[in-house]
Amino acid sequence: MPALAAVVIPARWASTRFPGKPLHLLAGKPLIQHVWERCRRAKGIAEVIVATDDMRIAEAAFAFGAEVSLTSLKHRSGTDRCAEVAQRLRGFSHILNVQGDEPLIDPKLVTRLAEAMKADRKIAMITAAHPFAKGDEVANPNLVKVVLDRHSDALYFSRSVIPNVGRISNPPSPVENPRHFLRHLGIYGYSTRFLLEYVKWKPGALEQAEQLEQLRALENGAKIRVLLTKAGSIGVDTPADAQAAENILQRASS
Repeated sequence: MPALAAVVIPARWASTRFPGKPLHLLAGKPLIQHVWERCRRAKGIAEVIVATDDMRIAEAAFAFGAEVSLTSLKHRSGTDRCAEVAQRLRGFSHILNVQGDEPLIDPKLVTRLAEAMKADRKIAMITAAHPFAKGDEVANPNLVKVVLDRHSDALYFSRSVIPNVGRISNPPSPVENPRHFLRHLGIYGYSTRFLLEYVKWKPGALEQAEQLEQLRALENGAKIRVLLTKAGSIGVDTPADAQAAENILQRASS
């Protein structure tokens, strides 16, 4: 069977910090439309699907031309929503989960993840990270950190600063030398077979402690390949993030 990849963009209305976020207008377009348009520019992607349980989001996505999959109201995470879509698709070997609050996602990164999975069928799950930039708050628990092994597979993800460099002579400072630390990006790729198994596993102690879903894979012995990029993009969690993203979009169009 040829390797075919689909992007699924999970989107929900209910956000504690930013209700209705997917339809918030950025530079005249719904936030989720920016995500969809950027994913459509990625190469090697056969389908880009908006997955939602809310008709307001579905109707807006239909209006700008997206393929939409209505999903269950019971899902606890975007990954569960992606898995429901994956179950309905036929002939797709890989699924990419691009969160619906990433209006500045780089299409080239989506392409890289899809190409890496197609080139190496042993990769069951893949994600991305980049060095923290100067001025980033490495200690901020909302910015997830990751450490890798020598094969570029994840060893651990944490909201704390990792690795702990306290016992190294002349250790890099998270404040003065943030580029020594890797920031995880919220984009994932899965083999379809792995994704459908992954969502059946119960959350473990590490996932519950860190509130990081990807730790479920590590706790069950799965490998997560991590592609490194030079920089990341702004995810929109709050209205302030939305304003920052809009400023970038306006500068890019001027």
